[in-house]
Amino acid sequence: MTTLDQVEKLRAMANVSYDEAKTALDAVNGDLLEAIIYLEKQGKVNPPSGGGYYSSQNNRDSSNFAYKETDWGKRHNHCHGKKTFMSLMKGIGTFCLDMFRKGNLNSFEILKGRESKASFPVTVLALLLIFAFWITIPLIIVGLFFGFRYRFHGPDFQGNTVNDAMNSAADAAENFKESIR
Repeated sequence: MTTLDQVEKLRAMANVSYDEAKTALDAVNGDLLEAIIYLEKQGKVNPPSGGGYYSSQNNRDSSNFAYKETDWGKRHNHCHGKKTFMSLMKGIGTFCLDMFRKGNLNSFEILKGRESKASFPVTVLALLLIFAFWITIPLIIVGLFFGFRYRFHGPDFQGNTVNDAMNSAADAAENFKESIR
């Protein structure tokens, strides 16, 4: 509902008649800022030169509606120092692409003695571990008891301790088999 106080403020600021002010306020449900924009669109109020904005600020008296001209870029407080959704999604996409590239450059090898029995990209191993871990993990463990060894091979696994840990697991499986015999 539009009040007389709102109509008087808009009329004084926009230099329009009571009727035009009331019509504008009714059209935007009593929002003074929207009413000024509404009047600008109709050509009854000149927009600020050089860009600008309207601001409703609370002073000691009732809400003092003032028109200010300033640099819009300095006044808007939209996501300063915060990541936007699109930049966050771009970062996640970049991370996934990097992991995919690294996964395809490096491989997971299955060895029997010194001979390589199978080799496939680490991406395939990751997908198997994510979607079929109940099959993949037991097969890897059972393979250790049948004398298979596993290693990662590629540019990101030069001198890596992951292969040392995998050799230790294979040695532990061999020792376990020997202790049972």
